[in-house]
Amino acid sequence: MQQISNYINGQLVPPLSGNYLENLNPAEGKVYSFLPDSDERDVEAAAVAAQAAFLSWSQMPLAKRAAILLKIADLIDRDLEGLALAESVDQGKPVKLAKSVDIPRASANMRFFATASMHVAAESHLMEDEAINYTTRTPVGVAGCISPWNLPLYLFTWKIAPALASGCTVVAKPSELTPMTAFLFSKLCMEAGLPSGVLNIVHGLGKKVGQAIVEHPMIPAISFTGGTVTGKTIAATAAPMFKKLSLELGGKNPNIIFADCDFEEALSTSINSSFSNQGEICLCGSRILVERSLYDRFVSEFVKRTRALAVGDPLNEATRLGALVSEGHMQKVLSYIELAKQEGGTIACGGERVKVDGRCASGYFVAPIVITALPQSCRTNQEEIFGPVVTIMPFDAEEEVIAYANSTAYGLSATIWTNNLKRAHRVAHHLKSGIIWINCWLLRDLRTPFGGMKQSGVGREGGWEAMRFFTEAKNVCVKL
Repeated sequence: MQQISNYINGQLVPPLSGNYLENLNPAEGKVYSFLPDSDERDVEAAAVAAQAAFLSWSQMPLAKRAAILLKIADLIDRDLEGLALAESVDQGKPVKLAKSVDIPRASANMRFFATASMHVAAESHLMEDEAINYTTRTPVGVAGCISPWNLPLYLFTWKIAPALASGCTVVAKPSELTPMTAFLFSKLCMEAGLPSGVLNIVHGLGKKVGQAIVEHPMIPAISFTGGTVTGKTIAATAAPMFKKLSLELGGKNPNIIFADCDFEEALSTSINSSFSNQGEICLCGSRILVERSLYDRFVSEFVKRTRALAVGDPLNEATRLGALVSEGHMQKVLSYIELAKQEGGTIACGGERVKVDGRCASGYFVAPIVITALPQSCRTNQEEIFGPVVTIMPFDAEEEVIAYANSTAYGLSATIWTNNLKRAHRVAHHLKSGIIWINCWLLRDLRTPFGGMKQSGVGREGGWEAMRFFTEAKNVCVKL
């Protein structure tokens, strides 16, 4: 059975403790590999290696640095099939989704930031005939990047690519639930000729490895994607140390559907935005708010199409929903179904564990769930479930739906469906969400900032915002 290794100072190495953790295939409910049970000693070794590599990497000509990152992107494209299969086995998602979205986006992340680094411009300000001020940006040093389990390679590269492109070296921790693609990525880095110590990948538990990264005095910047509770812990540790923080946290995203929408497009996209990746995407539209005149028609058709979604073996090309990432997460999702019933909700469809024949008989599968008749203030509508669970409720007026949409502690994303352009802009202006899609979902331009409001995060990732996060501004004033 395969043992995953840490990637420290350009080498694949075992954990210093000699201990390993089980890595399960959630579709089978069985152990299929082992990952390092690393601790603060491994993080220390990684930080020392990153610090030693920082000077040469940060001073490397931009074109040469970009060429290495582009080579990594080429290798991701070359190994698309194998990486997609590894991600499907590791996380439980349909292999078709991994091949069409996750792995191509990982390659795109590397390409975008590699080329973006070539086009960073300095600012200058002339003070008439007295002086000229110019602002430069320099890499902050060693960056700590902690990525989640739901989009393993996609979000891992989303963090490390801008850091590396900015000239930082990195100590990274992938999720202990989905470590395999980060391990395979480390091999690609070695093949691409990434200099030793520039990227270091330490596997293990958040309480050991993640906390050690956040606490380490050599790591002045932390980029984290994950749950809001963990984000609060990271902020409490990093703030007294005056570290730079980028936190992309949870979401409870509203999907607002007005009666004048393109019905078929709104319906089909809403199915996708509710249940893609088993609903294990922070941007999923988990609260659907439908104008009352369209409500009955929408619910009827939405439930019909939800029942038709194929739940099963992630390796089957026809599968739309694979396994949830772990048994514990499956039990959490199912517990919310019982809570919704207690809160007065009606289960329109789904809500049960699905038994899949064959090799997946012990896998963690749940039928997609649609709930109606819940008050907006109840826990089911306020707390992030992060599974294939969607609630649908009606609204009568624009002001009412804006209040509903903004009623949670989260503010990551929102979707608006309407053919009234003035209404679309007006509602978007009043929504407290960092990302708003109008008549689409998950359409991303990597040049734009990404992040949430309220408890959905601090800071922005993506585009120039990500490049700025991993650098520090320096102003120089020259008297003329």
